[in-house]
Amino acid sequence: MSWVDDAKRRAAEAAADHVVSGSVIGLGSGSTAAHFIKIIGDRLSSGALDDILGVPTSHQTAEEALKAAIPLTTLDEHPELDVTVDGADQVDGSLNAIKGGGGALLREKVVASASKSYILIADGRKLTERLGDCQVLPLEVLPFSLGVVLRRLEGLGCKPRLRMGDGKLGPAVTDNGNFIVDADFGYIEKPKVLEADLKAIPGVLETGLFFGYADVAYIGLEGEVKKMEGR
Repeated sequence: MSWVDDAKRRAAEAAADHVVSGSVIGLGSGSTAAHFIKIIGDRLSSGALDDILGVPTSHQTAEEALKAAIPLTTLDEHPELDVTVDGADQVDGSLNAIKGGGGALLREKVVASASKSYILIADGRKLTERLGDCQVLPLEVLPFSLGVVLRRLEGLGCKPRLRMGDGKLGPAVTDNGNFIVDADFGYIEKPKVLEADLKAIPGVLETGLFFGYADVAYIGLEGEVKKMEGR
């Protein structure tokens, strides 16, 4: 196991300690969140936890949860979640984050907004002083609006790129049937202003900017886990 994978696992273990029996939890997407899902499944199997329900943020997450024998539910049945644990592509010192590398940003943000407690987990490579440095910003975009959105993004001074499918021809398609545009703005000095500008573009359904959601972040480093607290 590389230090990175070990760091992800240790960050996930720290976050799993926030889950208590009887909780309804949001299950994030991505490789670090997959560690968390397996840990919760193992604790259910051992009897350390019981009466847990999970709300997955993607089809892939749902499959991982089923393999881990975590019973699933929906936001319709449980519109308020006790805690959500999710990964991030980039996290700053104020627990602002960029997410969406796996294409689940819209569902991830909906689940984050429904959570009493929201915890980010990541390895140390994802920690940054400035959001956007060497990191594109994913946007979920209505396919019908693609041409208009790309032109408007260029007008905002970024370099947008339609994400293509991995191992398939054509664009990557989200679980919601939409496209992902990866927008390169460089350092994002005013994320809230940029968020408003992007949401004002018809066809931009959601952005990968997450600020004001996370209470805690666990960052796995070589040999230790760094705990960061936000709001």
